[in-house]
Amino acid sequence: MSFLAFCIFLTSALAIVSSQFIPPYTEECRSGMYPPQGPTFKGAVTWYTVDLDLPPNKRWAALMSEKKDDIVNMIKVIKDLATAFVPSGKLIDFVDKFLPLVVDTLPYPFNEELKGIASSSGVPLGEVALFNLFYEVFTVCTSVVAEDADGNLIHGRNMDFGLFMGWDIKNKSWMITDKLKPLVVNVDFRRNNHTIFKSTTFAGYVGMLTGMRPHSFSLTVNERFSLNGGYIGIIEWLLNHRDAMWMGFLTRSVLENATSYEEASSLLSQTKLLAPVYFILGGNQTGQGCIITRARMENLKPLELNSKQGRWYLLQTNYDHWKKPLFLDDRRTPGMKCMNQTLQSNISRKTLYDVLSTKPVLNKLTTYTTLMEVSTGKLESFIRDCPNPCMPW
Repeated sequence: MSFLAFCIFLTSALAIVSSQFIPPYTEECRSGMYPPQGPTFKGAVTWYTVDLDLPPNKRWAALMSEKKDDIVNMIKVIKDLATAFVPSGKLIDFVDKFLPLVVDTLPYPFNEELKGIASSSGVPLGEVALFNLFYEVFTVCTSVVAEDADGNLIHGRNMDFGLFMGWDIKNKSWMITDKLKPLVVNVDFRRNNHTIFKSTTFAGYVGMLTGMRPHSFSLTVNERFSLNGGYIGIIEWLLNHRDAMWMGFLTRSVLENATSYEEASSLLSQTKLLAPVYFILGGNQTGQGCIITRARMENLKPLELNSKQGRWYLLQTNYDHWKKPLFLDDRRTPGMKCMNQTLQSNISRKTLYDVLSTKPVLNKLTTYTTLMEVSTGKLESFIRDCPNPCMPW
């Protein structure tokens, strides 16, 4: 996120808080939320299979045939929002004419997968590309990796998306957030009829923000605000400086090709990136968990699990772990309070879901919650909602 966009975030945040919500936004740590039920639960996420042995432009065809109407509905909201800012429609014309040219510059197989998605869904290629580029600069999330008393790793996340993507005054919700929920899918990526990795993602998006390689490692991605942000990296890419990786493509490549926690950590720590980001990585052995805080060109102050030093869990939102979070957006403090109350002896997928169900860790931007357990290969996801009063981000 650029500095200008971050300033707009602060201004808009104050306006929304003052006009749309009644405090308090926080609550006592939830319990008994699992199995998911009640007003915060909007349904389990459906599983699909992507066959990596197929040509890239054919891999997503079956999924797209089911989800194309939802993608069209989501794209329509984006178009309506864009038209509100640029009434002439020139912005969408620019997307439809220019972004297909950008697709040709993207690395294989992602460029071909995007073309296949456009062909299968009927959505113009430029708009499919725009949908995929969003995630480089607009995700706001909470991720937790924790080690239980037996050394087993549990990894969970709330995926928050849609900030400033059209506020629905009547329903007190973000329009894009609502339109993304029908697009949430679980995907089993297979090769030679064998699971390579699993992911929770949005239909039409080929990068990965939440995933697990069973019995090896789990990975989630959170946005990191920085002056040297994703917009700069994208501009450099367009100017033919292409020695850095798109974040979503890197995580997809790591999940698909890395075979160990150590290999994944090395790639995520050392690869040049278009955008700053937080990688939250969990492994399959005691002590294997870390927050990788990335600038575009370097790894900053890595933080690892260490039960002997009291770090049996790591919780990451969207602020550097060595700095205080923004006072308007402090999900870290209530999240850590609930983790500390849970205790290492009681941590499980069930109790981690409780933490991720507590406001403001759960908020108006939350589209889904995913829970992963590498040792068993278990990944489960749930569509979420946050009843009012609820923090808008």
